[in-house]
Amino acid sequence: MAWHGLGSPTQLLDPIIFEDILSIFITNAVLRVIQVVVDIAFSWRTKQTIRSDQILRFTLKLSLAVAWAIILPIFYASSQNYRACSAKQSKTFLGMFCLSKYMMVVALYLASNVIGMALFFVPAVTNYIETSTWRICSMLSWWCQPQLYVGRGMQEGLVPLLKYTAFWMILLSSKFLFSYYFEIKPLVGPTKEIMKINMNKYEWHEFFPQVKSNAGAILAVWSPIILVYFMDTQIWYSVFCTIFGGMCGIIHHLGEIRTMGMVRSRFCTLPEAFNMSLVPPAMPKEKKGMFPSFLEKKVFKKLGKDERLDPTKFALVWNQIINSFRSEDIISNREMELMTMPMSLEHSSGSIRWPLFLLAKKFSEAVDMAANFTGKSAQLFSKIKKDSYMFCSINDFYELTKTIFRFLIIGETEKSVVAVIFNKIEKSIQNSSLLTDFKMDHLPSLFSKFDRLAELLYLNKHEHRYEVTILLQDIVDILIQDMIVDAQSILDVVNSSERLISDDDGAFGYYEPELFASVSSITNIRYPFLDGQLSQQKEQVKRLYLLLNTKEQVAEIPSNLEARRRISFFATSLFMDMPAAPKVRSMLSFSIITPYFMEEVKFSDEELYSNQDESSILSYMQKIYPDEWKNFSERIGPKITNDEIRYWASYRGQTLSRTVRGMMYYRKALRLQAFLDRTSDQELYKVPLATEKGKNKRNIHQSLSAEIEALADMKFSYIISCQKFGEQKIKGDPHAQDIIDLMTRYSVLRVVYIEEKEVIVNNAPHKVYSSVLIKAENNLDQEIYRIKLPGPPIIGEGKPENQNHAIIFTRGEALQTIDMNQDNYLEEAYKMRNVLQEFVIHPRDQAPTILGLREHIFTGSVSSLAGFMSYQETSFVTIGQRFLADPLRVRFHYGHPDIFDRIFHLTRGGISKASKTINLSEDVFAGYNSILRRGNITYNEYIQVGKGRDVGLNQISKFEAKVANGNSEQTISRDIHRLGRRFDFFRMLSCYFTTVGFYFNSLISVVGVYVFLYGQLYLVLSGLQRALLHDAQTQNIKSLETALASQSFLQLGLLTGLPMVMELGLEKGFRASLSDFILMQLQLASVFFTFSLGTKAHYYGRTILHGGAKYRPTGRKFVVFHASFTENYQLYSRSHFVKGFELVFLLIVYHIFRRSYVSSVLHVMITYSTWFMAVTWLFTPFLFNPAGFAWQKIVEDWADWNRWMRNQGGIGVQPEKSWESWWNAENAHLRHSVLSSRILEVLLSLRFFIYQYGLVYHLNISQDNKNFLVYLLSWVVIIAIIGLVKLVNCASRRLSTKHQLIFRVIKLLIFLMVVTSLILLYCLCQLSIMDLIICCLAFIPTGWGLLLIVQVLRPKIEYYAIWEPIQVIAHAYDYGMGSLLFSPIAVLAWMPVISAIQTRVLFNRAFSRQLQIQPFIVGKTKRR
Repeated sequence: MAWHGLGSPTQLLDPIIFEDILSIFITNAVLRVIQVVVDIAFSWRTKQTIRSDQILRFTLKLSLAVAWAIILPIFYASSQNYRACSAKQSKTFLGMFCLSKYMMVVALYLASNVIGMALFFVPAVTNYIETSTWRICSMLSWWCQPQLYVGRGMQEGLVPLLKYTAFWMILLSSKFLFSYYFEIKPLVGPTKEIMKINMNKYEWHEFFPQVKSNAGAILAVWSPIILVYFMDTQIWYSVFCTIFGGMCGIIHHLGEIRTMGMVRSRFCTLPEAFNMSLVPPAMPKEKKGMFPSFLEKKVFKKLGKDERLDPTKFALVWNQIINSFRSEDIISNREMELMTMPMSLEHSSGSIRWPLFLLAKKFSEAVDMAANFTGKSAQLFSKIKKDSYMFCSINDFYELTKTIFRFLIIGETEKSVVAVIFNKIEKSIQNSSLLTDFKMDHLPSLFSKFDRLAELLYLNKHEHRYEVTILLQDIVDILIQDMIVDAQSILDVVNSSERLISDDDGAFGYYEPELFASVSSITNIRYPFLDGQLSQQKEQVKRLYLLLNTKEQVAEIPSNLEARRRISFFATSLFMDMPAAPKVRSMLSFSIITPYFMEEVKFSDEELYSNQDESSILSYMQKIYPDEWKNFSERIGPKITNDEIRYWASYRGQTLSRTVRGMMYYRKALRLQAFLDRTSDQELYKVPLATEKGKNKRNIHQSLSAEIEALADMKFSYIISCQKFGEQKIKGDPHAQDIIDLMTRYSVLRVVYIEEKEVIVNNAPHKVYSSVLIKAENNLDQEIYRIKLPGPPIIGEGKPENQNHAIIFTRGEALQTIDMNQDNYLEEAYKMRNVLQEFVIHPRDQAPTILGLREHIFTGSVSSLAGFMSYQETSFVTIGQRFLADPLRVRFHYGHPDIFDRIFHLTRGGISKASKTINLSEDVFAGYNSILRRGNITYNEYIQVGKGRDVGLNQISKFEAKVANGNSEQTISRDIHRLGRRFDFFRMLSCYFTTVGFYFNSLISVVGVYVFLYGQLYLVLSGLQRALLHDAQTQNIKSLETALASQSFLQLGLLTGLPMVMELGLEKGFRASLSDFILMQLQLASVFFTFSLGTKAHYYGRTILHGGAKYRPTGRKFVVFHASFTENYQLYSRSHFVKGFELVFLLIVYHIFRRSYVSSVLHVMITYSTWFMAVTWLFTPFLFNPAGFAWQKIVEDWADWNRWMRNQGGIGVQPEKSWESWWNAENAHLRHSVLSSRILEVLLSLRFFIYQYGLVYHLNISQDNKNFLVYLLSWVVIIAIIGLVKLVNCASRRLSTKHQLIFRVIKLLIFLMVVTSLILLYCLCQLSIMDLIICCLAFIPTGWGLLLIVQVLRPKIEYYAIWEPIQVIAHAYDYGMGSLLFSPIAVLAWMPVISAIQTRVLFNRAFSRQLQIQPFIVGKTKRR
């Protein structure tokens, strides 16, 4: 289309263009041949066991595909009659449809696929054909699909199919239009011009000077465009996923309540939403039609029964949530009191008594409003009632005061006076005459008296008795004398008393004894309260005190950001669509399993209190969580035990203790829910919180308490699979005792471990392996069950095997897999029975087999890198997985919060595939397994689980490398092959671009940079660029700029940035998300994502080529630390540094030899992103290395680097100790690589010889000679260099110890010989300084290419004499690269401001908490 210059769709009807477009079917036929050949190749290894019907199928398919691949080109070449026919026809619309023979053959070709296209839109028929045993169906399945037992009948329904098909049609249409107008079409014109150029003079020796149409130049120009054409679909997917995923989030009510301000404004609706979602209905629901149930759920849900509006159960659950916040120390005692709902929920007026944090300062505002109001009482009432919380605060104050006065005042006269005053107030309110009957200007002074009175009543001290009496007298005095207009009724009560004498003016005078005063042993007020009395009135007095004395702003409660986030999400989730909660007795039972190896259970005393340079974990946490440490100290008091401090710190790290505490919230929630199911709302007032506090258990009938405990145990069990617990216990490892302490702390917790015993069988030692289930009893472990195993269970990947041997001890219908660095929250645990209903409410064929849950990354505040990972993970586990589940229907299992249908998976292969290497990413294979066996995986966002991530660059890189290795193994796995064969085209696109395709496109984007630069290198060094720019005037090839822009889009992390901004916008607001995104860029997020791109591309590509995927332990330490230069070089040398130097060499050569006719602006536009990538790959490990520019650290790193380079390697020497051992280990994968991979590695290494071939013809010494002999002579130099290295190496080995003087003389002679050679070349052949620079640029890449090739050939040549100089040259290359990297770092370290800026960027969040981070970094490094 672009070649014909197609401008509008109507031009497609032109016969010539239309027939050329139909040539795509020839391409399709060729691809069919390739597909059949690949199928045969994959099945070739089974040729001995393959059935005859499958051989027949392959034969027929290959014959048919080859036939079409021959027939279509023949008819296309001979279809000249069509053009003659169309020329004779009139140019009318109908005249365009004169059919040629080729068109008829194409129609026949398409007809052979009609059945497949028809069945695509009827998935139910397809499922029936695949699963039926009817002979015709078996024949169709035999022809259409390979013979696979799994994967049959897994097509989705028609509605999901139409949804994801429509999505991909829109996406592909956008992609094709963009590619056509911005990539393909702009390049067609320059291509035609290039083809016309007659290139006669090259600037090097051209092997194929007679080639036509400048094929090399066209290949150099089109190659990066073609790569980007196939890669940029990933970019389009990211854009459309952001848009549609955001729309899905809005539809699911995500982000409706984003801030505490929104929580406060909608708190009055939470009880109804809670009762609708989390409280089981009193009567079972009748099944209704779809439309009536929709109306009831969506439209008329507020018109339900009275129990929906009853806030009693919500108040009890809310108070438990607030108590859990307090036990976790994220709120203070005062905040807990302000946020707790009173259990006596209703006023006499019928309004609800809300938590005080909603009413804070509302009463004082109402007092000011009433005091300054001018108008009628009805207007004032109307204005107050508009603010429901203000109205509630007034009701609260009035009823609390009335209740407290009724208890406080015991004198008969005083009681009568107070009763008359209250009656007067109530009558005025009833008659709407409050402003007429009372003078409101004195209301503030009355409020101040009540304020002080409430404070004294709360303090409850005897020395305040006199002041309480005076305050009561002042209150009555203000009311009678200053506020009440007609106080006669009150005066009548007072005058009836013999203690008062009237004056002449009609007023009354107080004489002894006064009101509220005590006379001898007779007291008129009950103050101070006795202990028994205090318990009855404590809540009322405290509430009144807090209502009047709370001075904080409402927006500041709670002050902790984590508490705010959790409350906001819980409130939002109540309005999301979730299944109705069943009663605990009727809910599905479930188990939790957590695999544990040897990670931290809880922090040890040594780690907590080690005070080297003031850098212990405890001091770090006290600084980074100052409010939580303050709350902890307030909760525990002055007698803080060491064990409590260890747990407090452990609950803020990635420890097993934190995970166990979070998961045990499920049992706590189930106990309360079981209690609520068995107790009426009226009984709740009598026994609040009885199920939670042991001291109140005696208030419940013993049988009810035992029933609740038994019910919770029936529905929930928690097992930790501690693989090494047996060994740890035998060795006395502190971790074993910590695990026992956890079981003692949580009595229902169970631990499974592998026991290895040696027994004597037939007079020979024999090892016996067992899986043992234990519990804690009297602070010791007690065995419950033991299962003898047939052999060692850990034969594959450790983590899945650890799960597999323990899964037999789980029970229930559902199984939740939880990693040991996760967390849970009490408010989320209340929604567990709703989630489990997802297994029940759907029809049997649509019931989910894996329930995906939302994750919250809790490690984002440690450093900027941790923040980047947190945002990246959050965007994937929210907007990404939401869209994968619906509409794409390709969500798999990506981690450990998901809930499995336990029965389904135990009968279909389990939840973990554990084969060595291939199942490195064991999580996702559980999802593949479920889908292939007609399972259904959903994603639910109304519940969340905490998750920790790595916080340092090296740990993050190891994790990225592990995931990339796992994806490369998935690429060649049978599971992906089966999914690819069984999925329809559009669902396979969804699967590809969201799993292995993302990593493959990352690799392609990096390869595209190299293809572009090597293409430019070819054009520059061959002289083609001069001809293109001068003769063809092709300066403005917009397609290349578009291609580079596409690559930059992927490189700078924008693929993850777009979904991240959308998700943050939904949950925090778009202004907050935009500010967070800008802050990330200022913290060099683009540098991090570019570096991460290199990690993914390297490990994915290398594993695809050579295999060697392996688990890389990252460690889950909380405190980040300085990594030495040696450690960084070992980790990143081959993945980033070598590639970065290669890019630098390419750019330098391109810069040197680009002619003046290439504008500097164009040069910058073409190469800026590549320069950015090169510099990022070279220096990011040091930029994000804590104390990376501290001078003391630089000195230590340099000494350590030289020591590592000098140390001898050998058997038993670890790579961390010696360069030689590391070099051997780094290239060990080549020893086990197959022949085809080795050949491909050699072919890829040949690119380094291009430098030498091109550059030697640009030397002044070559004198414009283009003979091939010039290139051969350059190899003489390389051979001479290798010979000199060999000579020095032999001399060093034989003479350096005993004949040191002779060795030095030999080195001097070699030096003089090299200098003499250079002088002779300068004098005789006009050798210049520029020639020496160009020679370095030519020979250094050649040497590296030779090193790569000899590594592949190492098994053949390592025992010959040539190997020693090769190893010396490799050592020199690594030492040179290290020195080049170290030099700029050392220079920057001289400037103290650089270190300060780097630390500020890396620990911005810590600095926002006034944390001095430097001592922690240095101290942690020393401890290492």
